[in-house]
Formats: sequence, structure tokens, C-alpha cells
Amino acid sequence: MSRRINAADFREQKTLEDFDWQFNPTIKRQRIYELATGAFVRSGRDVLLAGPPGVGKSHLAQSIGRTLIKSGFTVFYRSIFDAVRDLMHDEAFEGHDKVMAQYLKPDLLILDDMGIKQLPKRSGEFLFEIIMRRHELRSTMMTTNRPLEDWGKLIGDAVAATAILDRFLQHAEVIEITGDSYRSPRRAGPRKATPSPAAKPDHRGEAQAAAVQS
Repeated sequence: MSRRINAADFREQKTLEDFDWQFNPTIKRQRIYELATGAFVRSGRDVLLAGPPGVGKSHLAQSIGRTLIKSGFTVFYRSIFDAVRDLMHDEAFEGHDKVMAQYLKPDLLILDDMGIKQLPKRSGEFLFEIIMRRHELRSTMMTTNRPLEDWGKLIGDAVAATAILDRFLQHAEVIEITGDSYRSPRRAGPRKATPSPAAKPDHRGEAQAAAVQS
């Protein structure tokens, strides 16, 4: 398992157990734990975590990924900017296919931080290829702090952004997270983790996941 965790290349070692649920009770905690059962991955569904910076999207995405690895799934994590940079850098080299395989083979691909910065030119081409080739075959989770209508500007290609969202959102659950940033100076005191809810049978998670998508 340690080999698969290292291969996932998480930016931080986050878990659901150390997430501060009390700080933002509007987050659908039970739904997050249902995602961590892997039902959405088994059914080839996608997930978009959307909300302003600092509300815990990256923490949740990495925590879900880490939990799924413990259940036997393969996961690869990358910021969306680094993903584009990886593929653009290796495009002209023999290793390009090997780099692309890192994004195509995992059971779950996590692309984090859409909206943190403007993406390089031609980003749309590479992101579209990833989403298109994973579409209906393997699951992708993305996080964004910008509205979907801004993606064309962020990518620099409105047509590519439309094509990416058309495929990605077809089988995606969008989870909106609101509230203040965890790093806000208005927030007093250290974060305190809260116990996880009682484990639910996996088939229950699958049934609820299917209900959300219907």
C-alpha cells in the first residue's frame, strides 16, 4: 500500500479523520464518506468539488484518494497546472506516452486547483485529451474555485473548455462547498478533528451514489 500511496504523489498527507467538520457544518459529511467507499469509481462516475479558496476542497480530495488506495484502488494526484506542464514539457520527447499513461491508467485521477492561476497556452488540448480518454472508463475528481463559465478564460480556449465540461459533467456529481477560508484571520483557535461517522455497508453507498446521479 505504501508504494501506491507514494505513486499517487499527494501534495499533503491528509485524512478524513483530521478534517475539521465543525468549522464548516454545511459540508455534506456523510456524502464525502460515501465517496470514500469507492462506489463512484466502480461505476465510472466523476466528481467536481467547487467552492472558494480555503474551504477544504484539496484536503477532502486528497483524503478521499488516500482512503481509496487503502481499499485497493489506484490513484494519481496532480494540480491542474502541473498536469498541463508535465504534458507540454514531454510532448516532443519519447517519454510523452509514458507521462500521459500516468493520467490515463489510475482508477481515480485527481486534478486539483482549477482557477488558482491562468493556464499556459494549449492547456485545453491536453486537458481535453485526458478527460476524453478517461470518459466513461475511469473516474476523475476535480476541484475548482472559479465558476464553470470562467473556465474558458482560465484555459484560454472557450471551445476546448466547453468540450471538456460537456464530457466531464455528463456523469459528474457537483458538490458545492461554501463558507469562510480555514486560513481566515477571523477564525479563532486551532482546528479540531471530529470522529468519523459509523461505517456504512458499501452497497448502501452505491445506492445513494446512483440516486444522486439520477
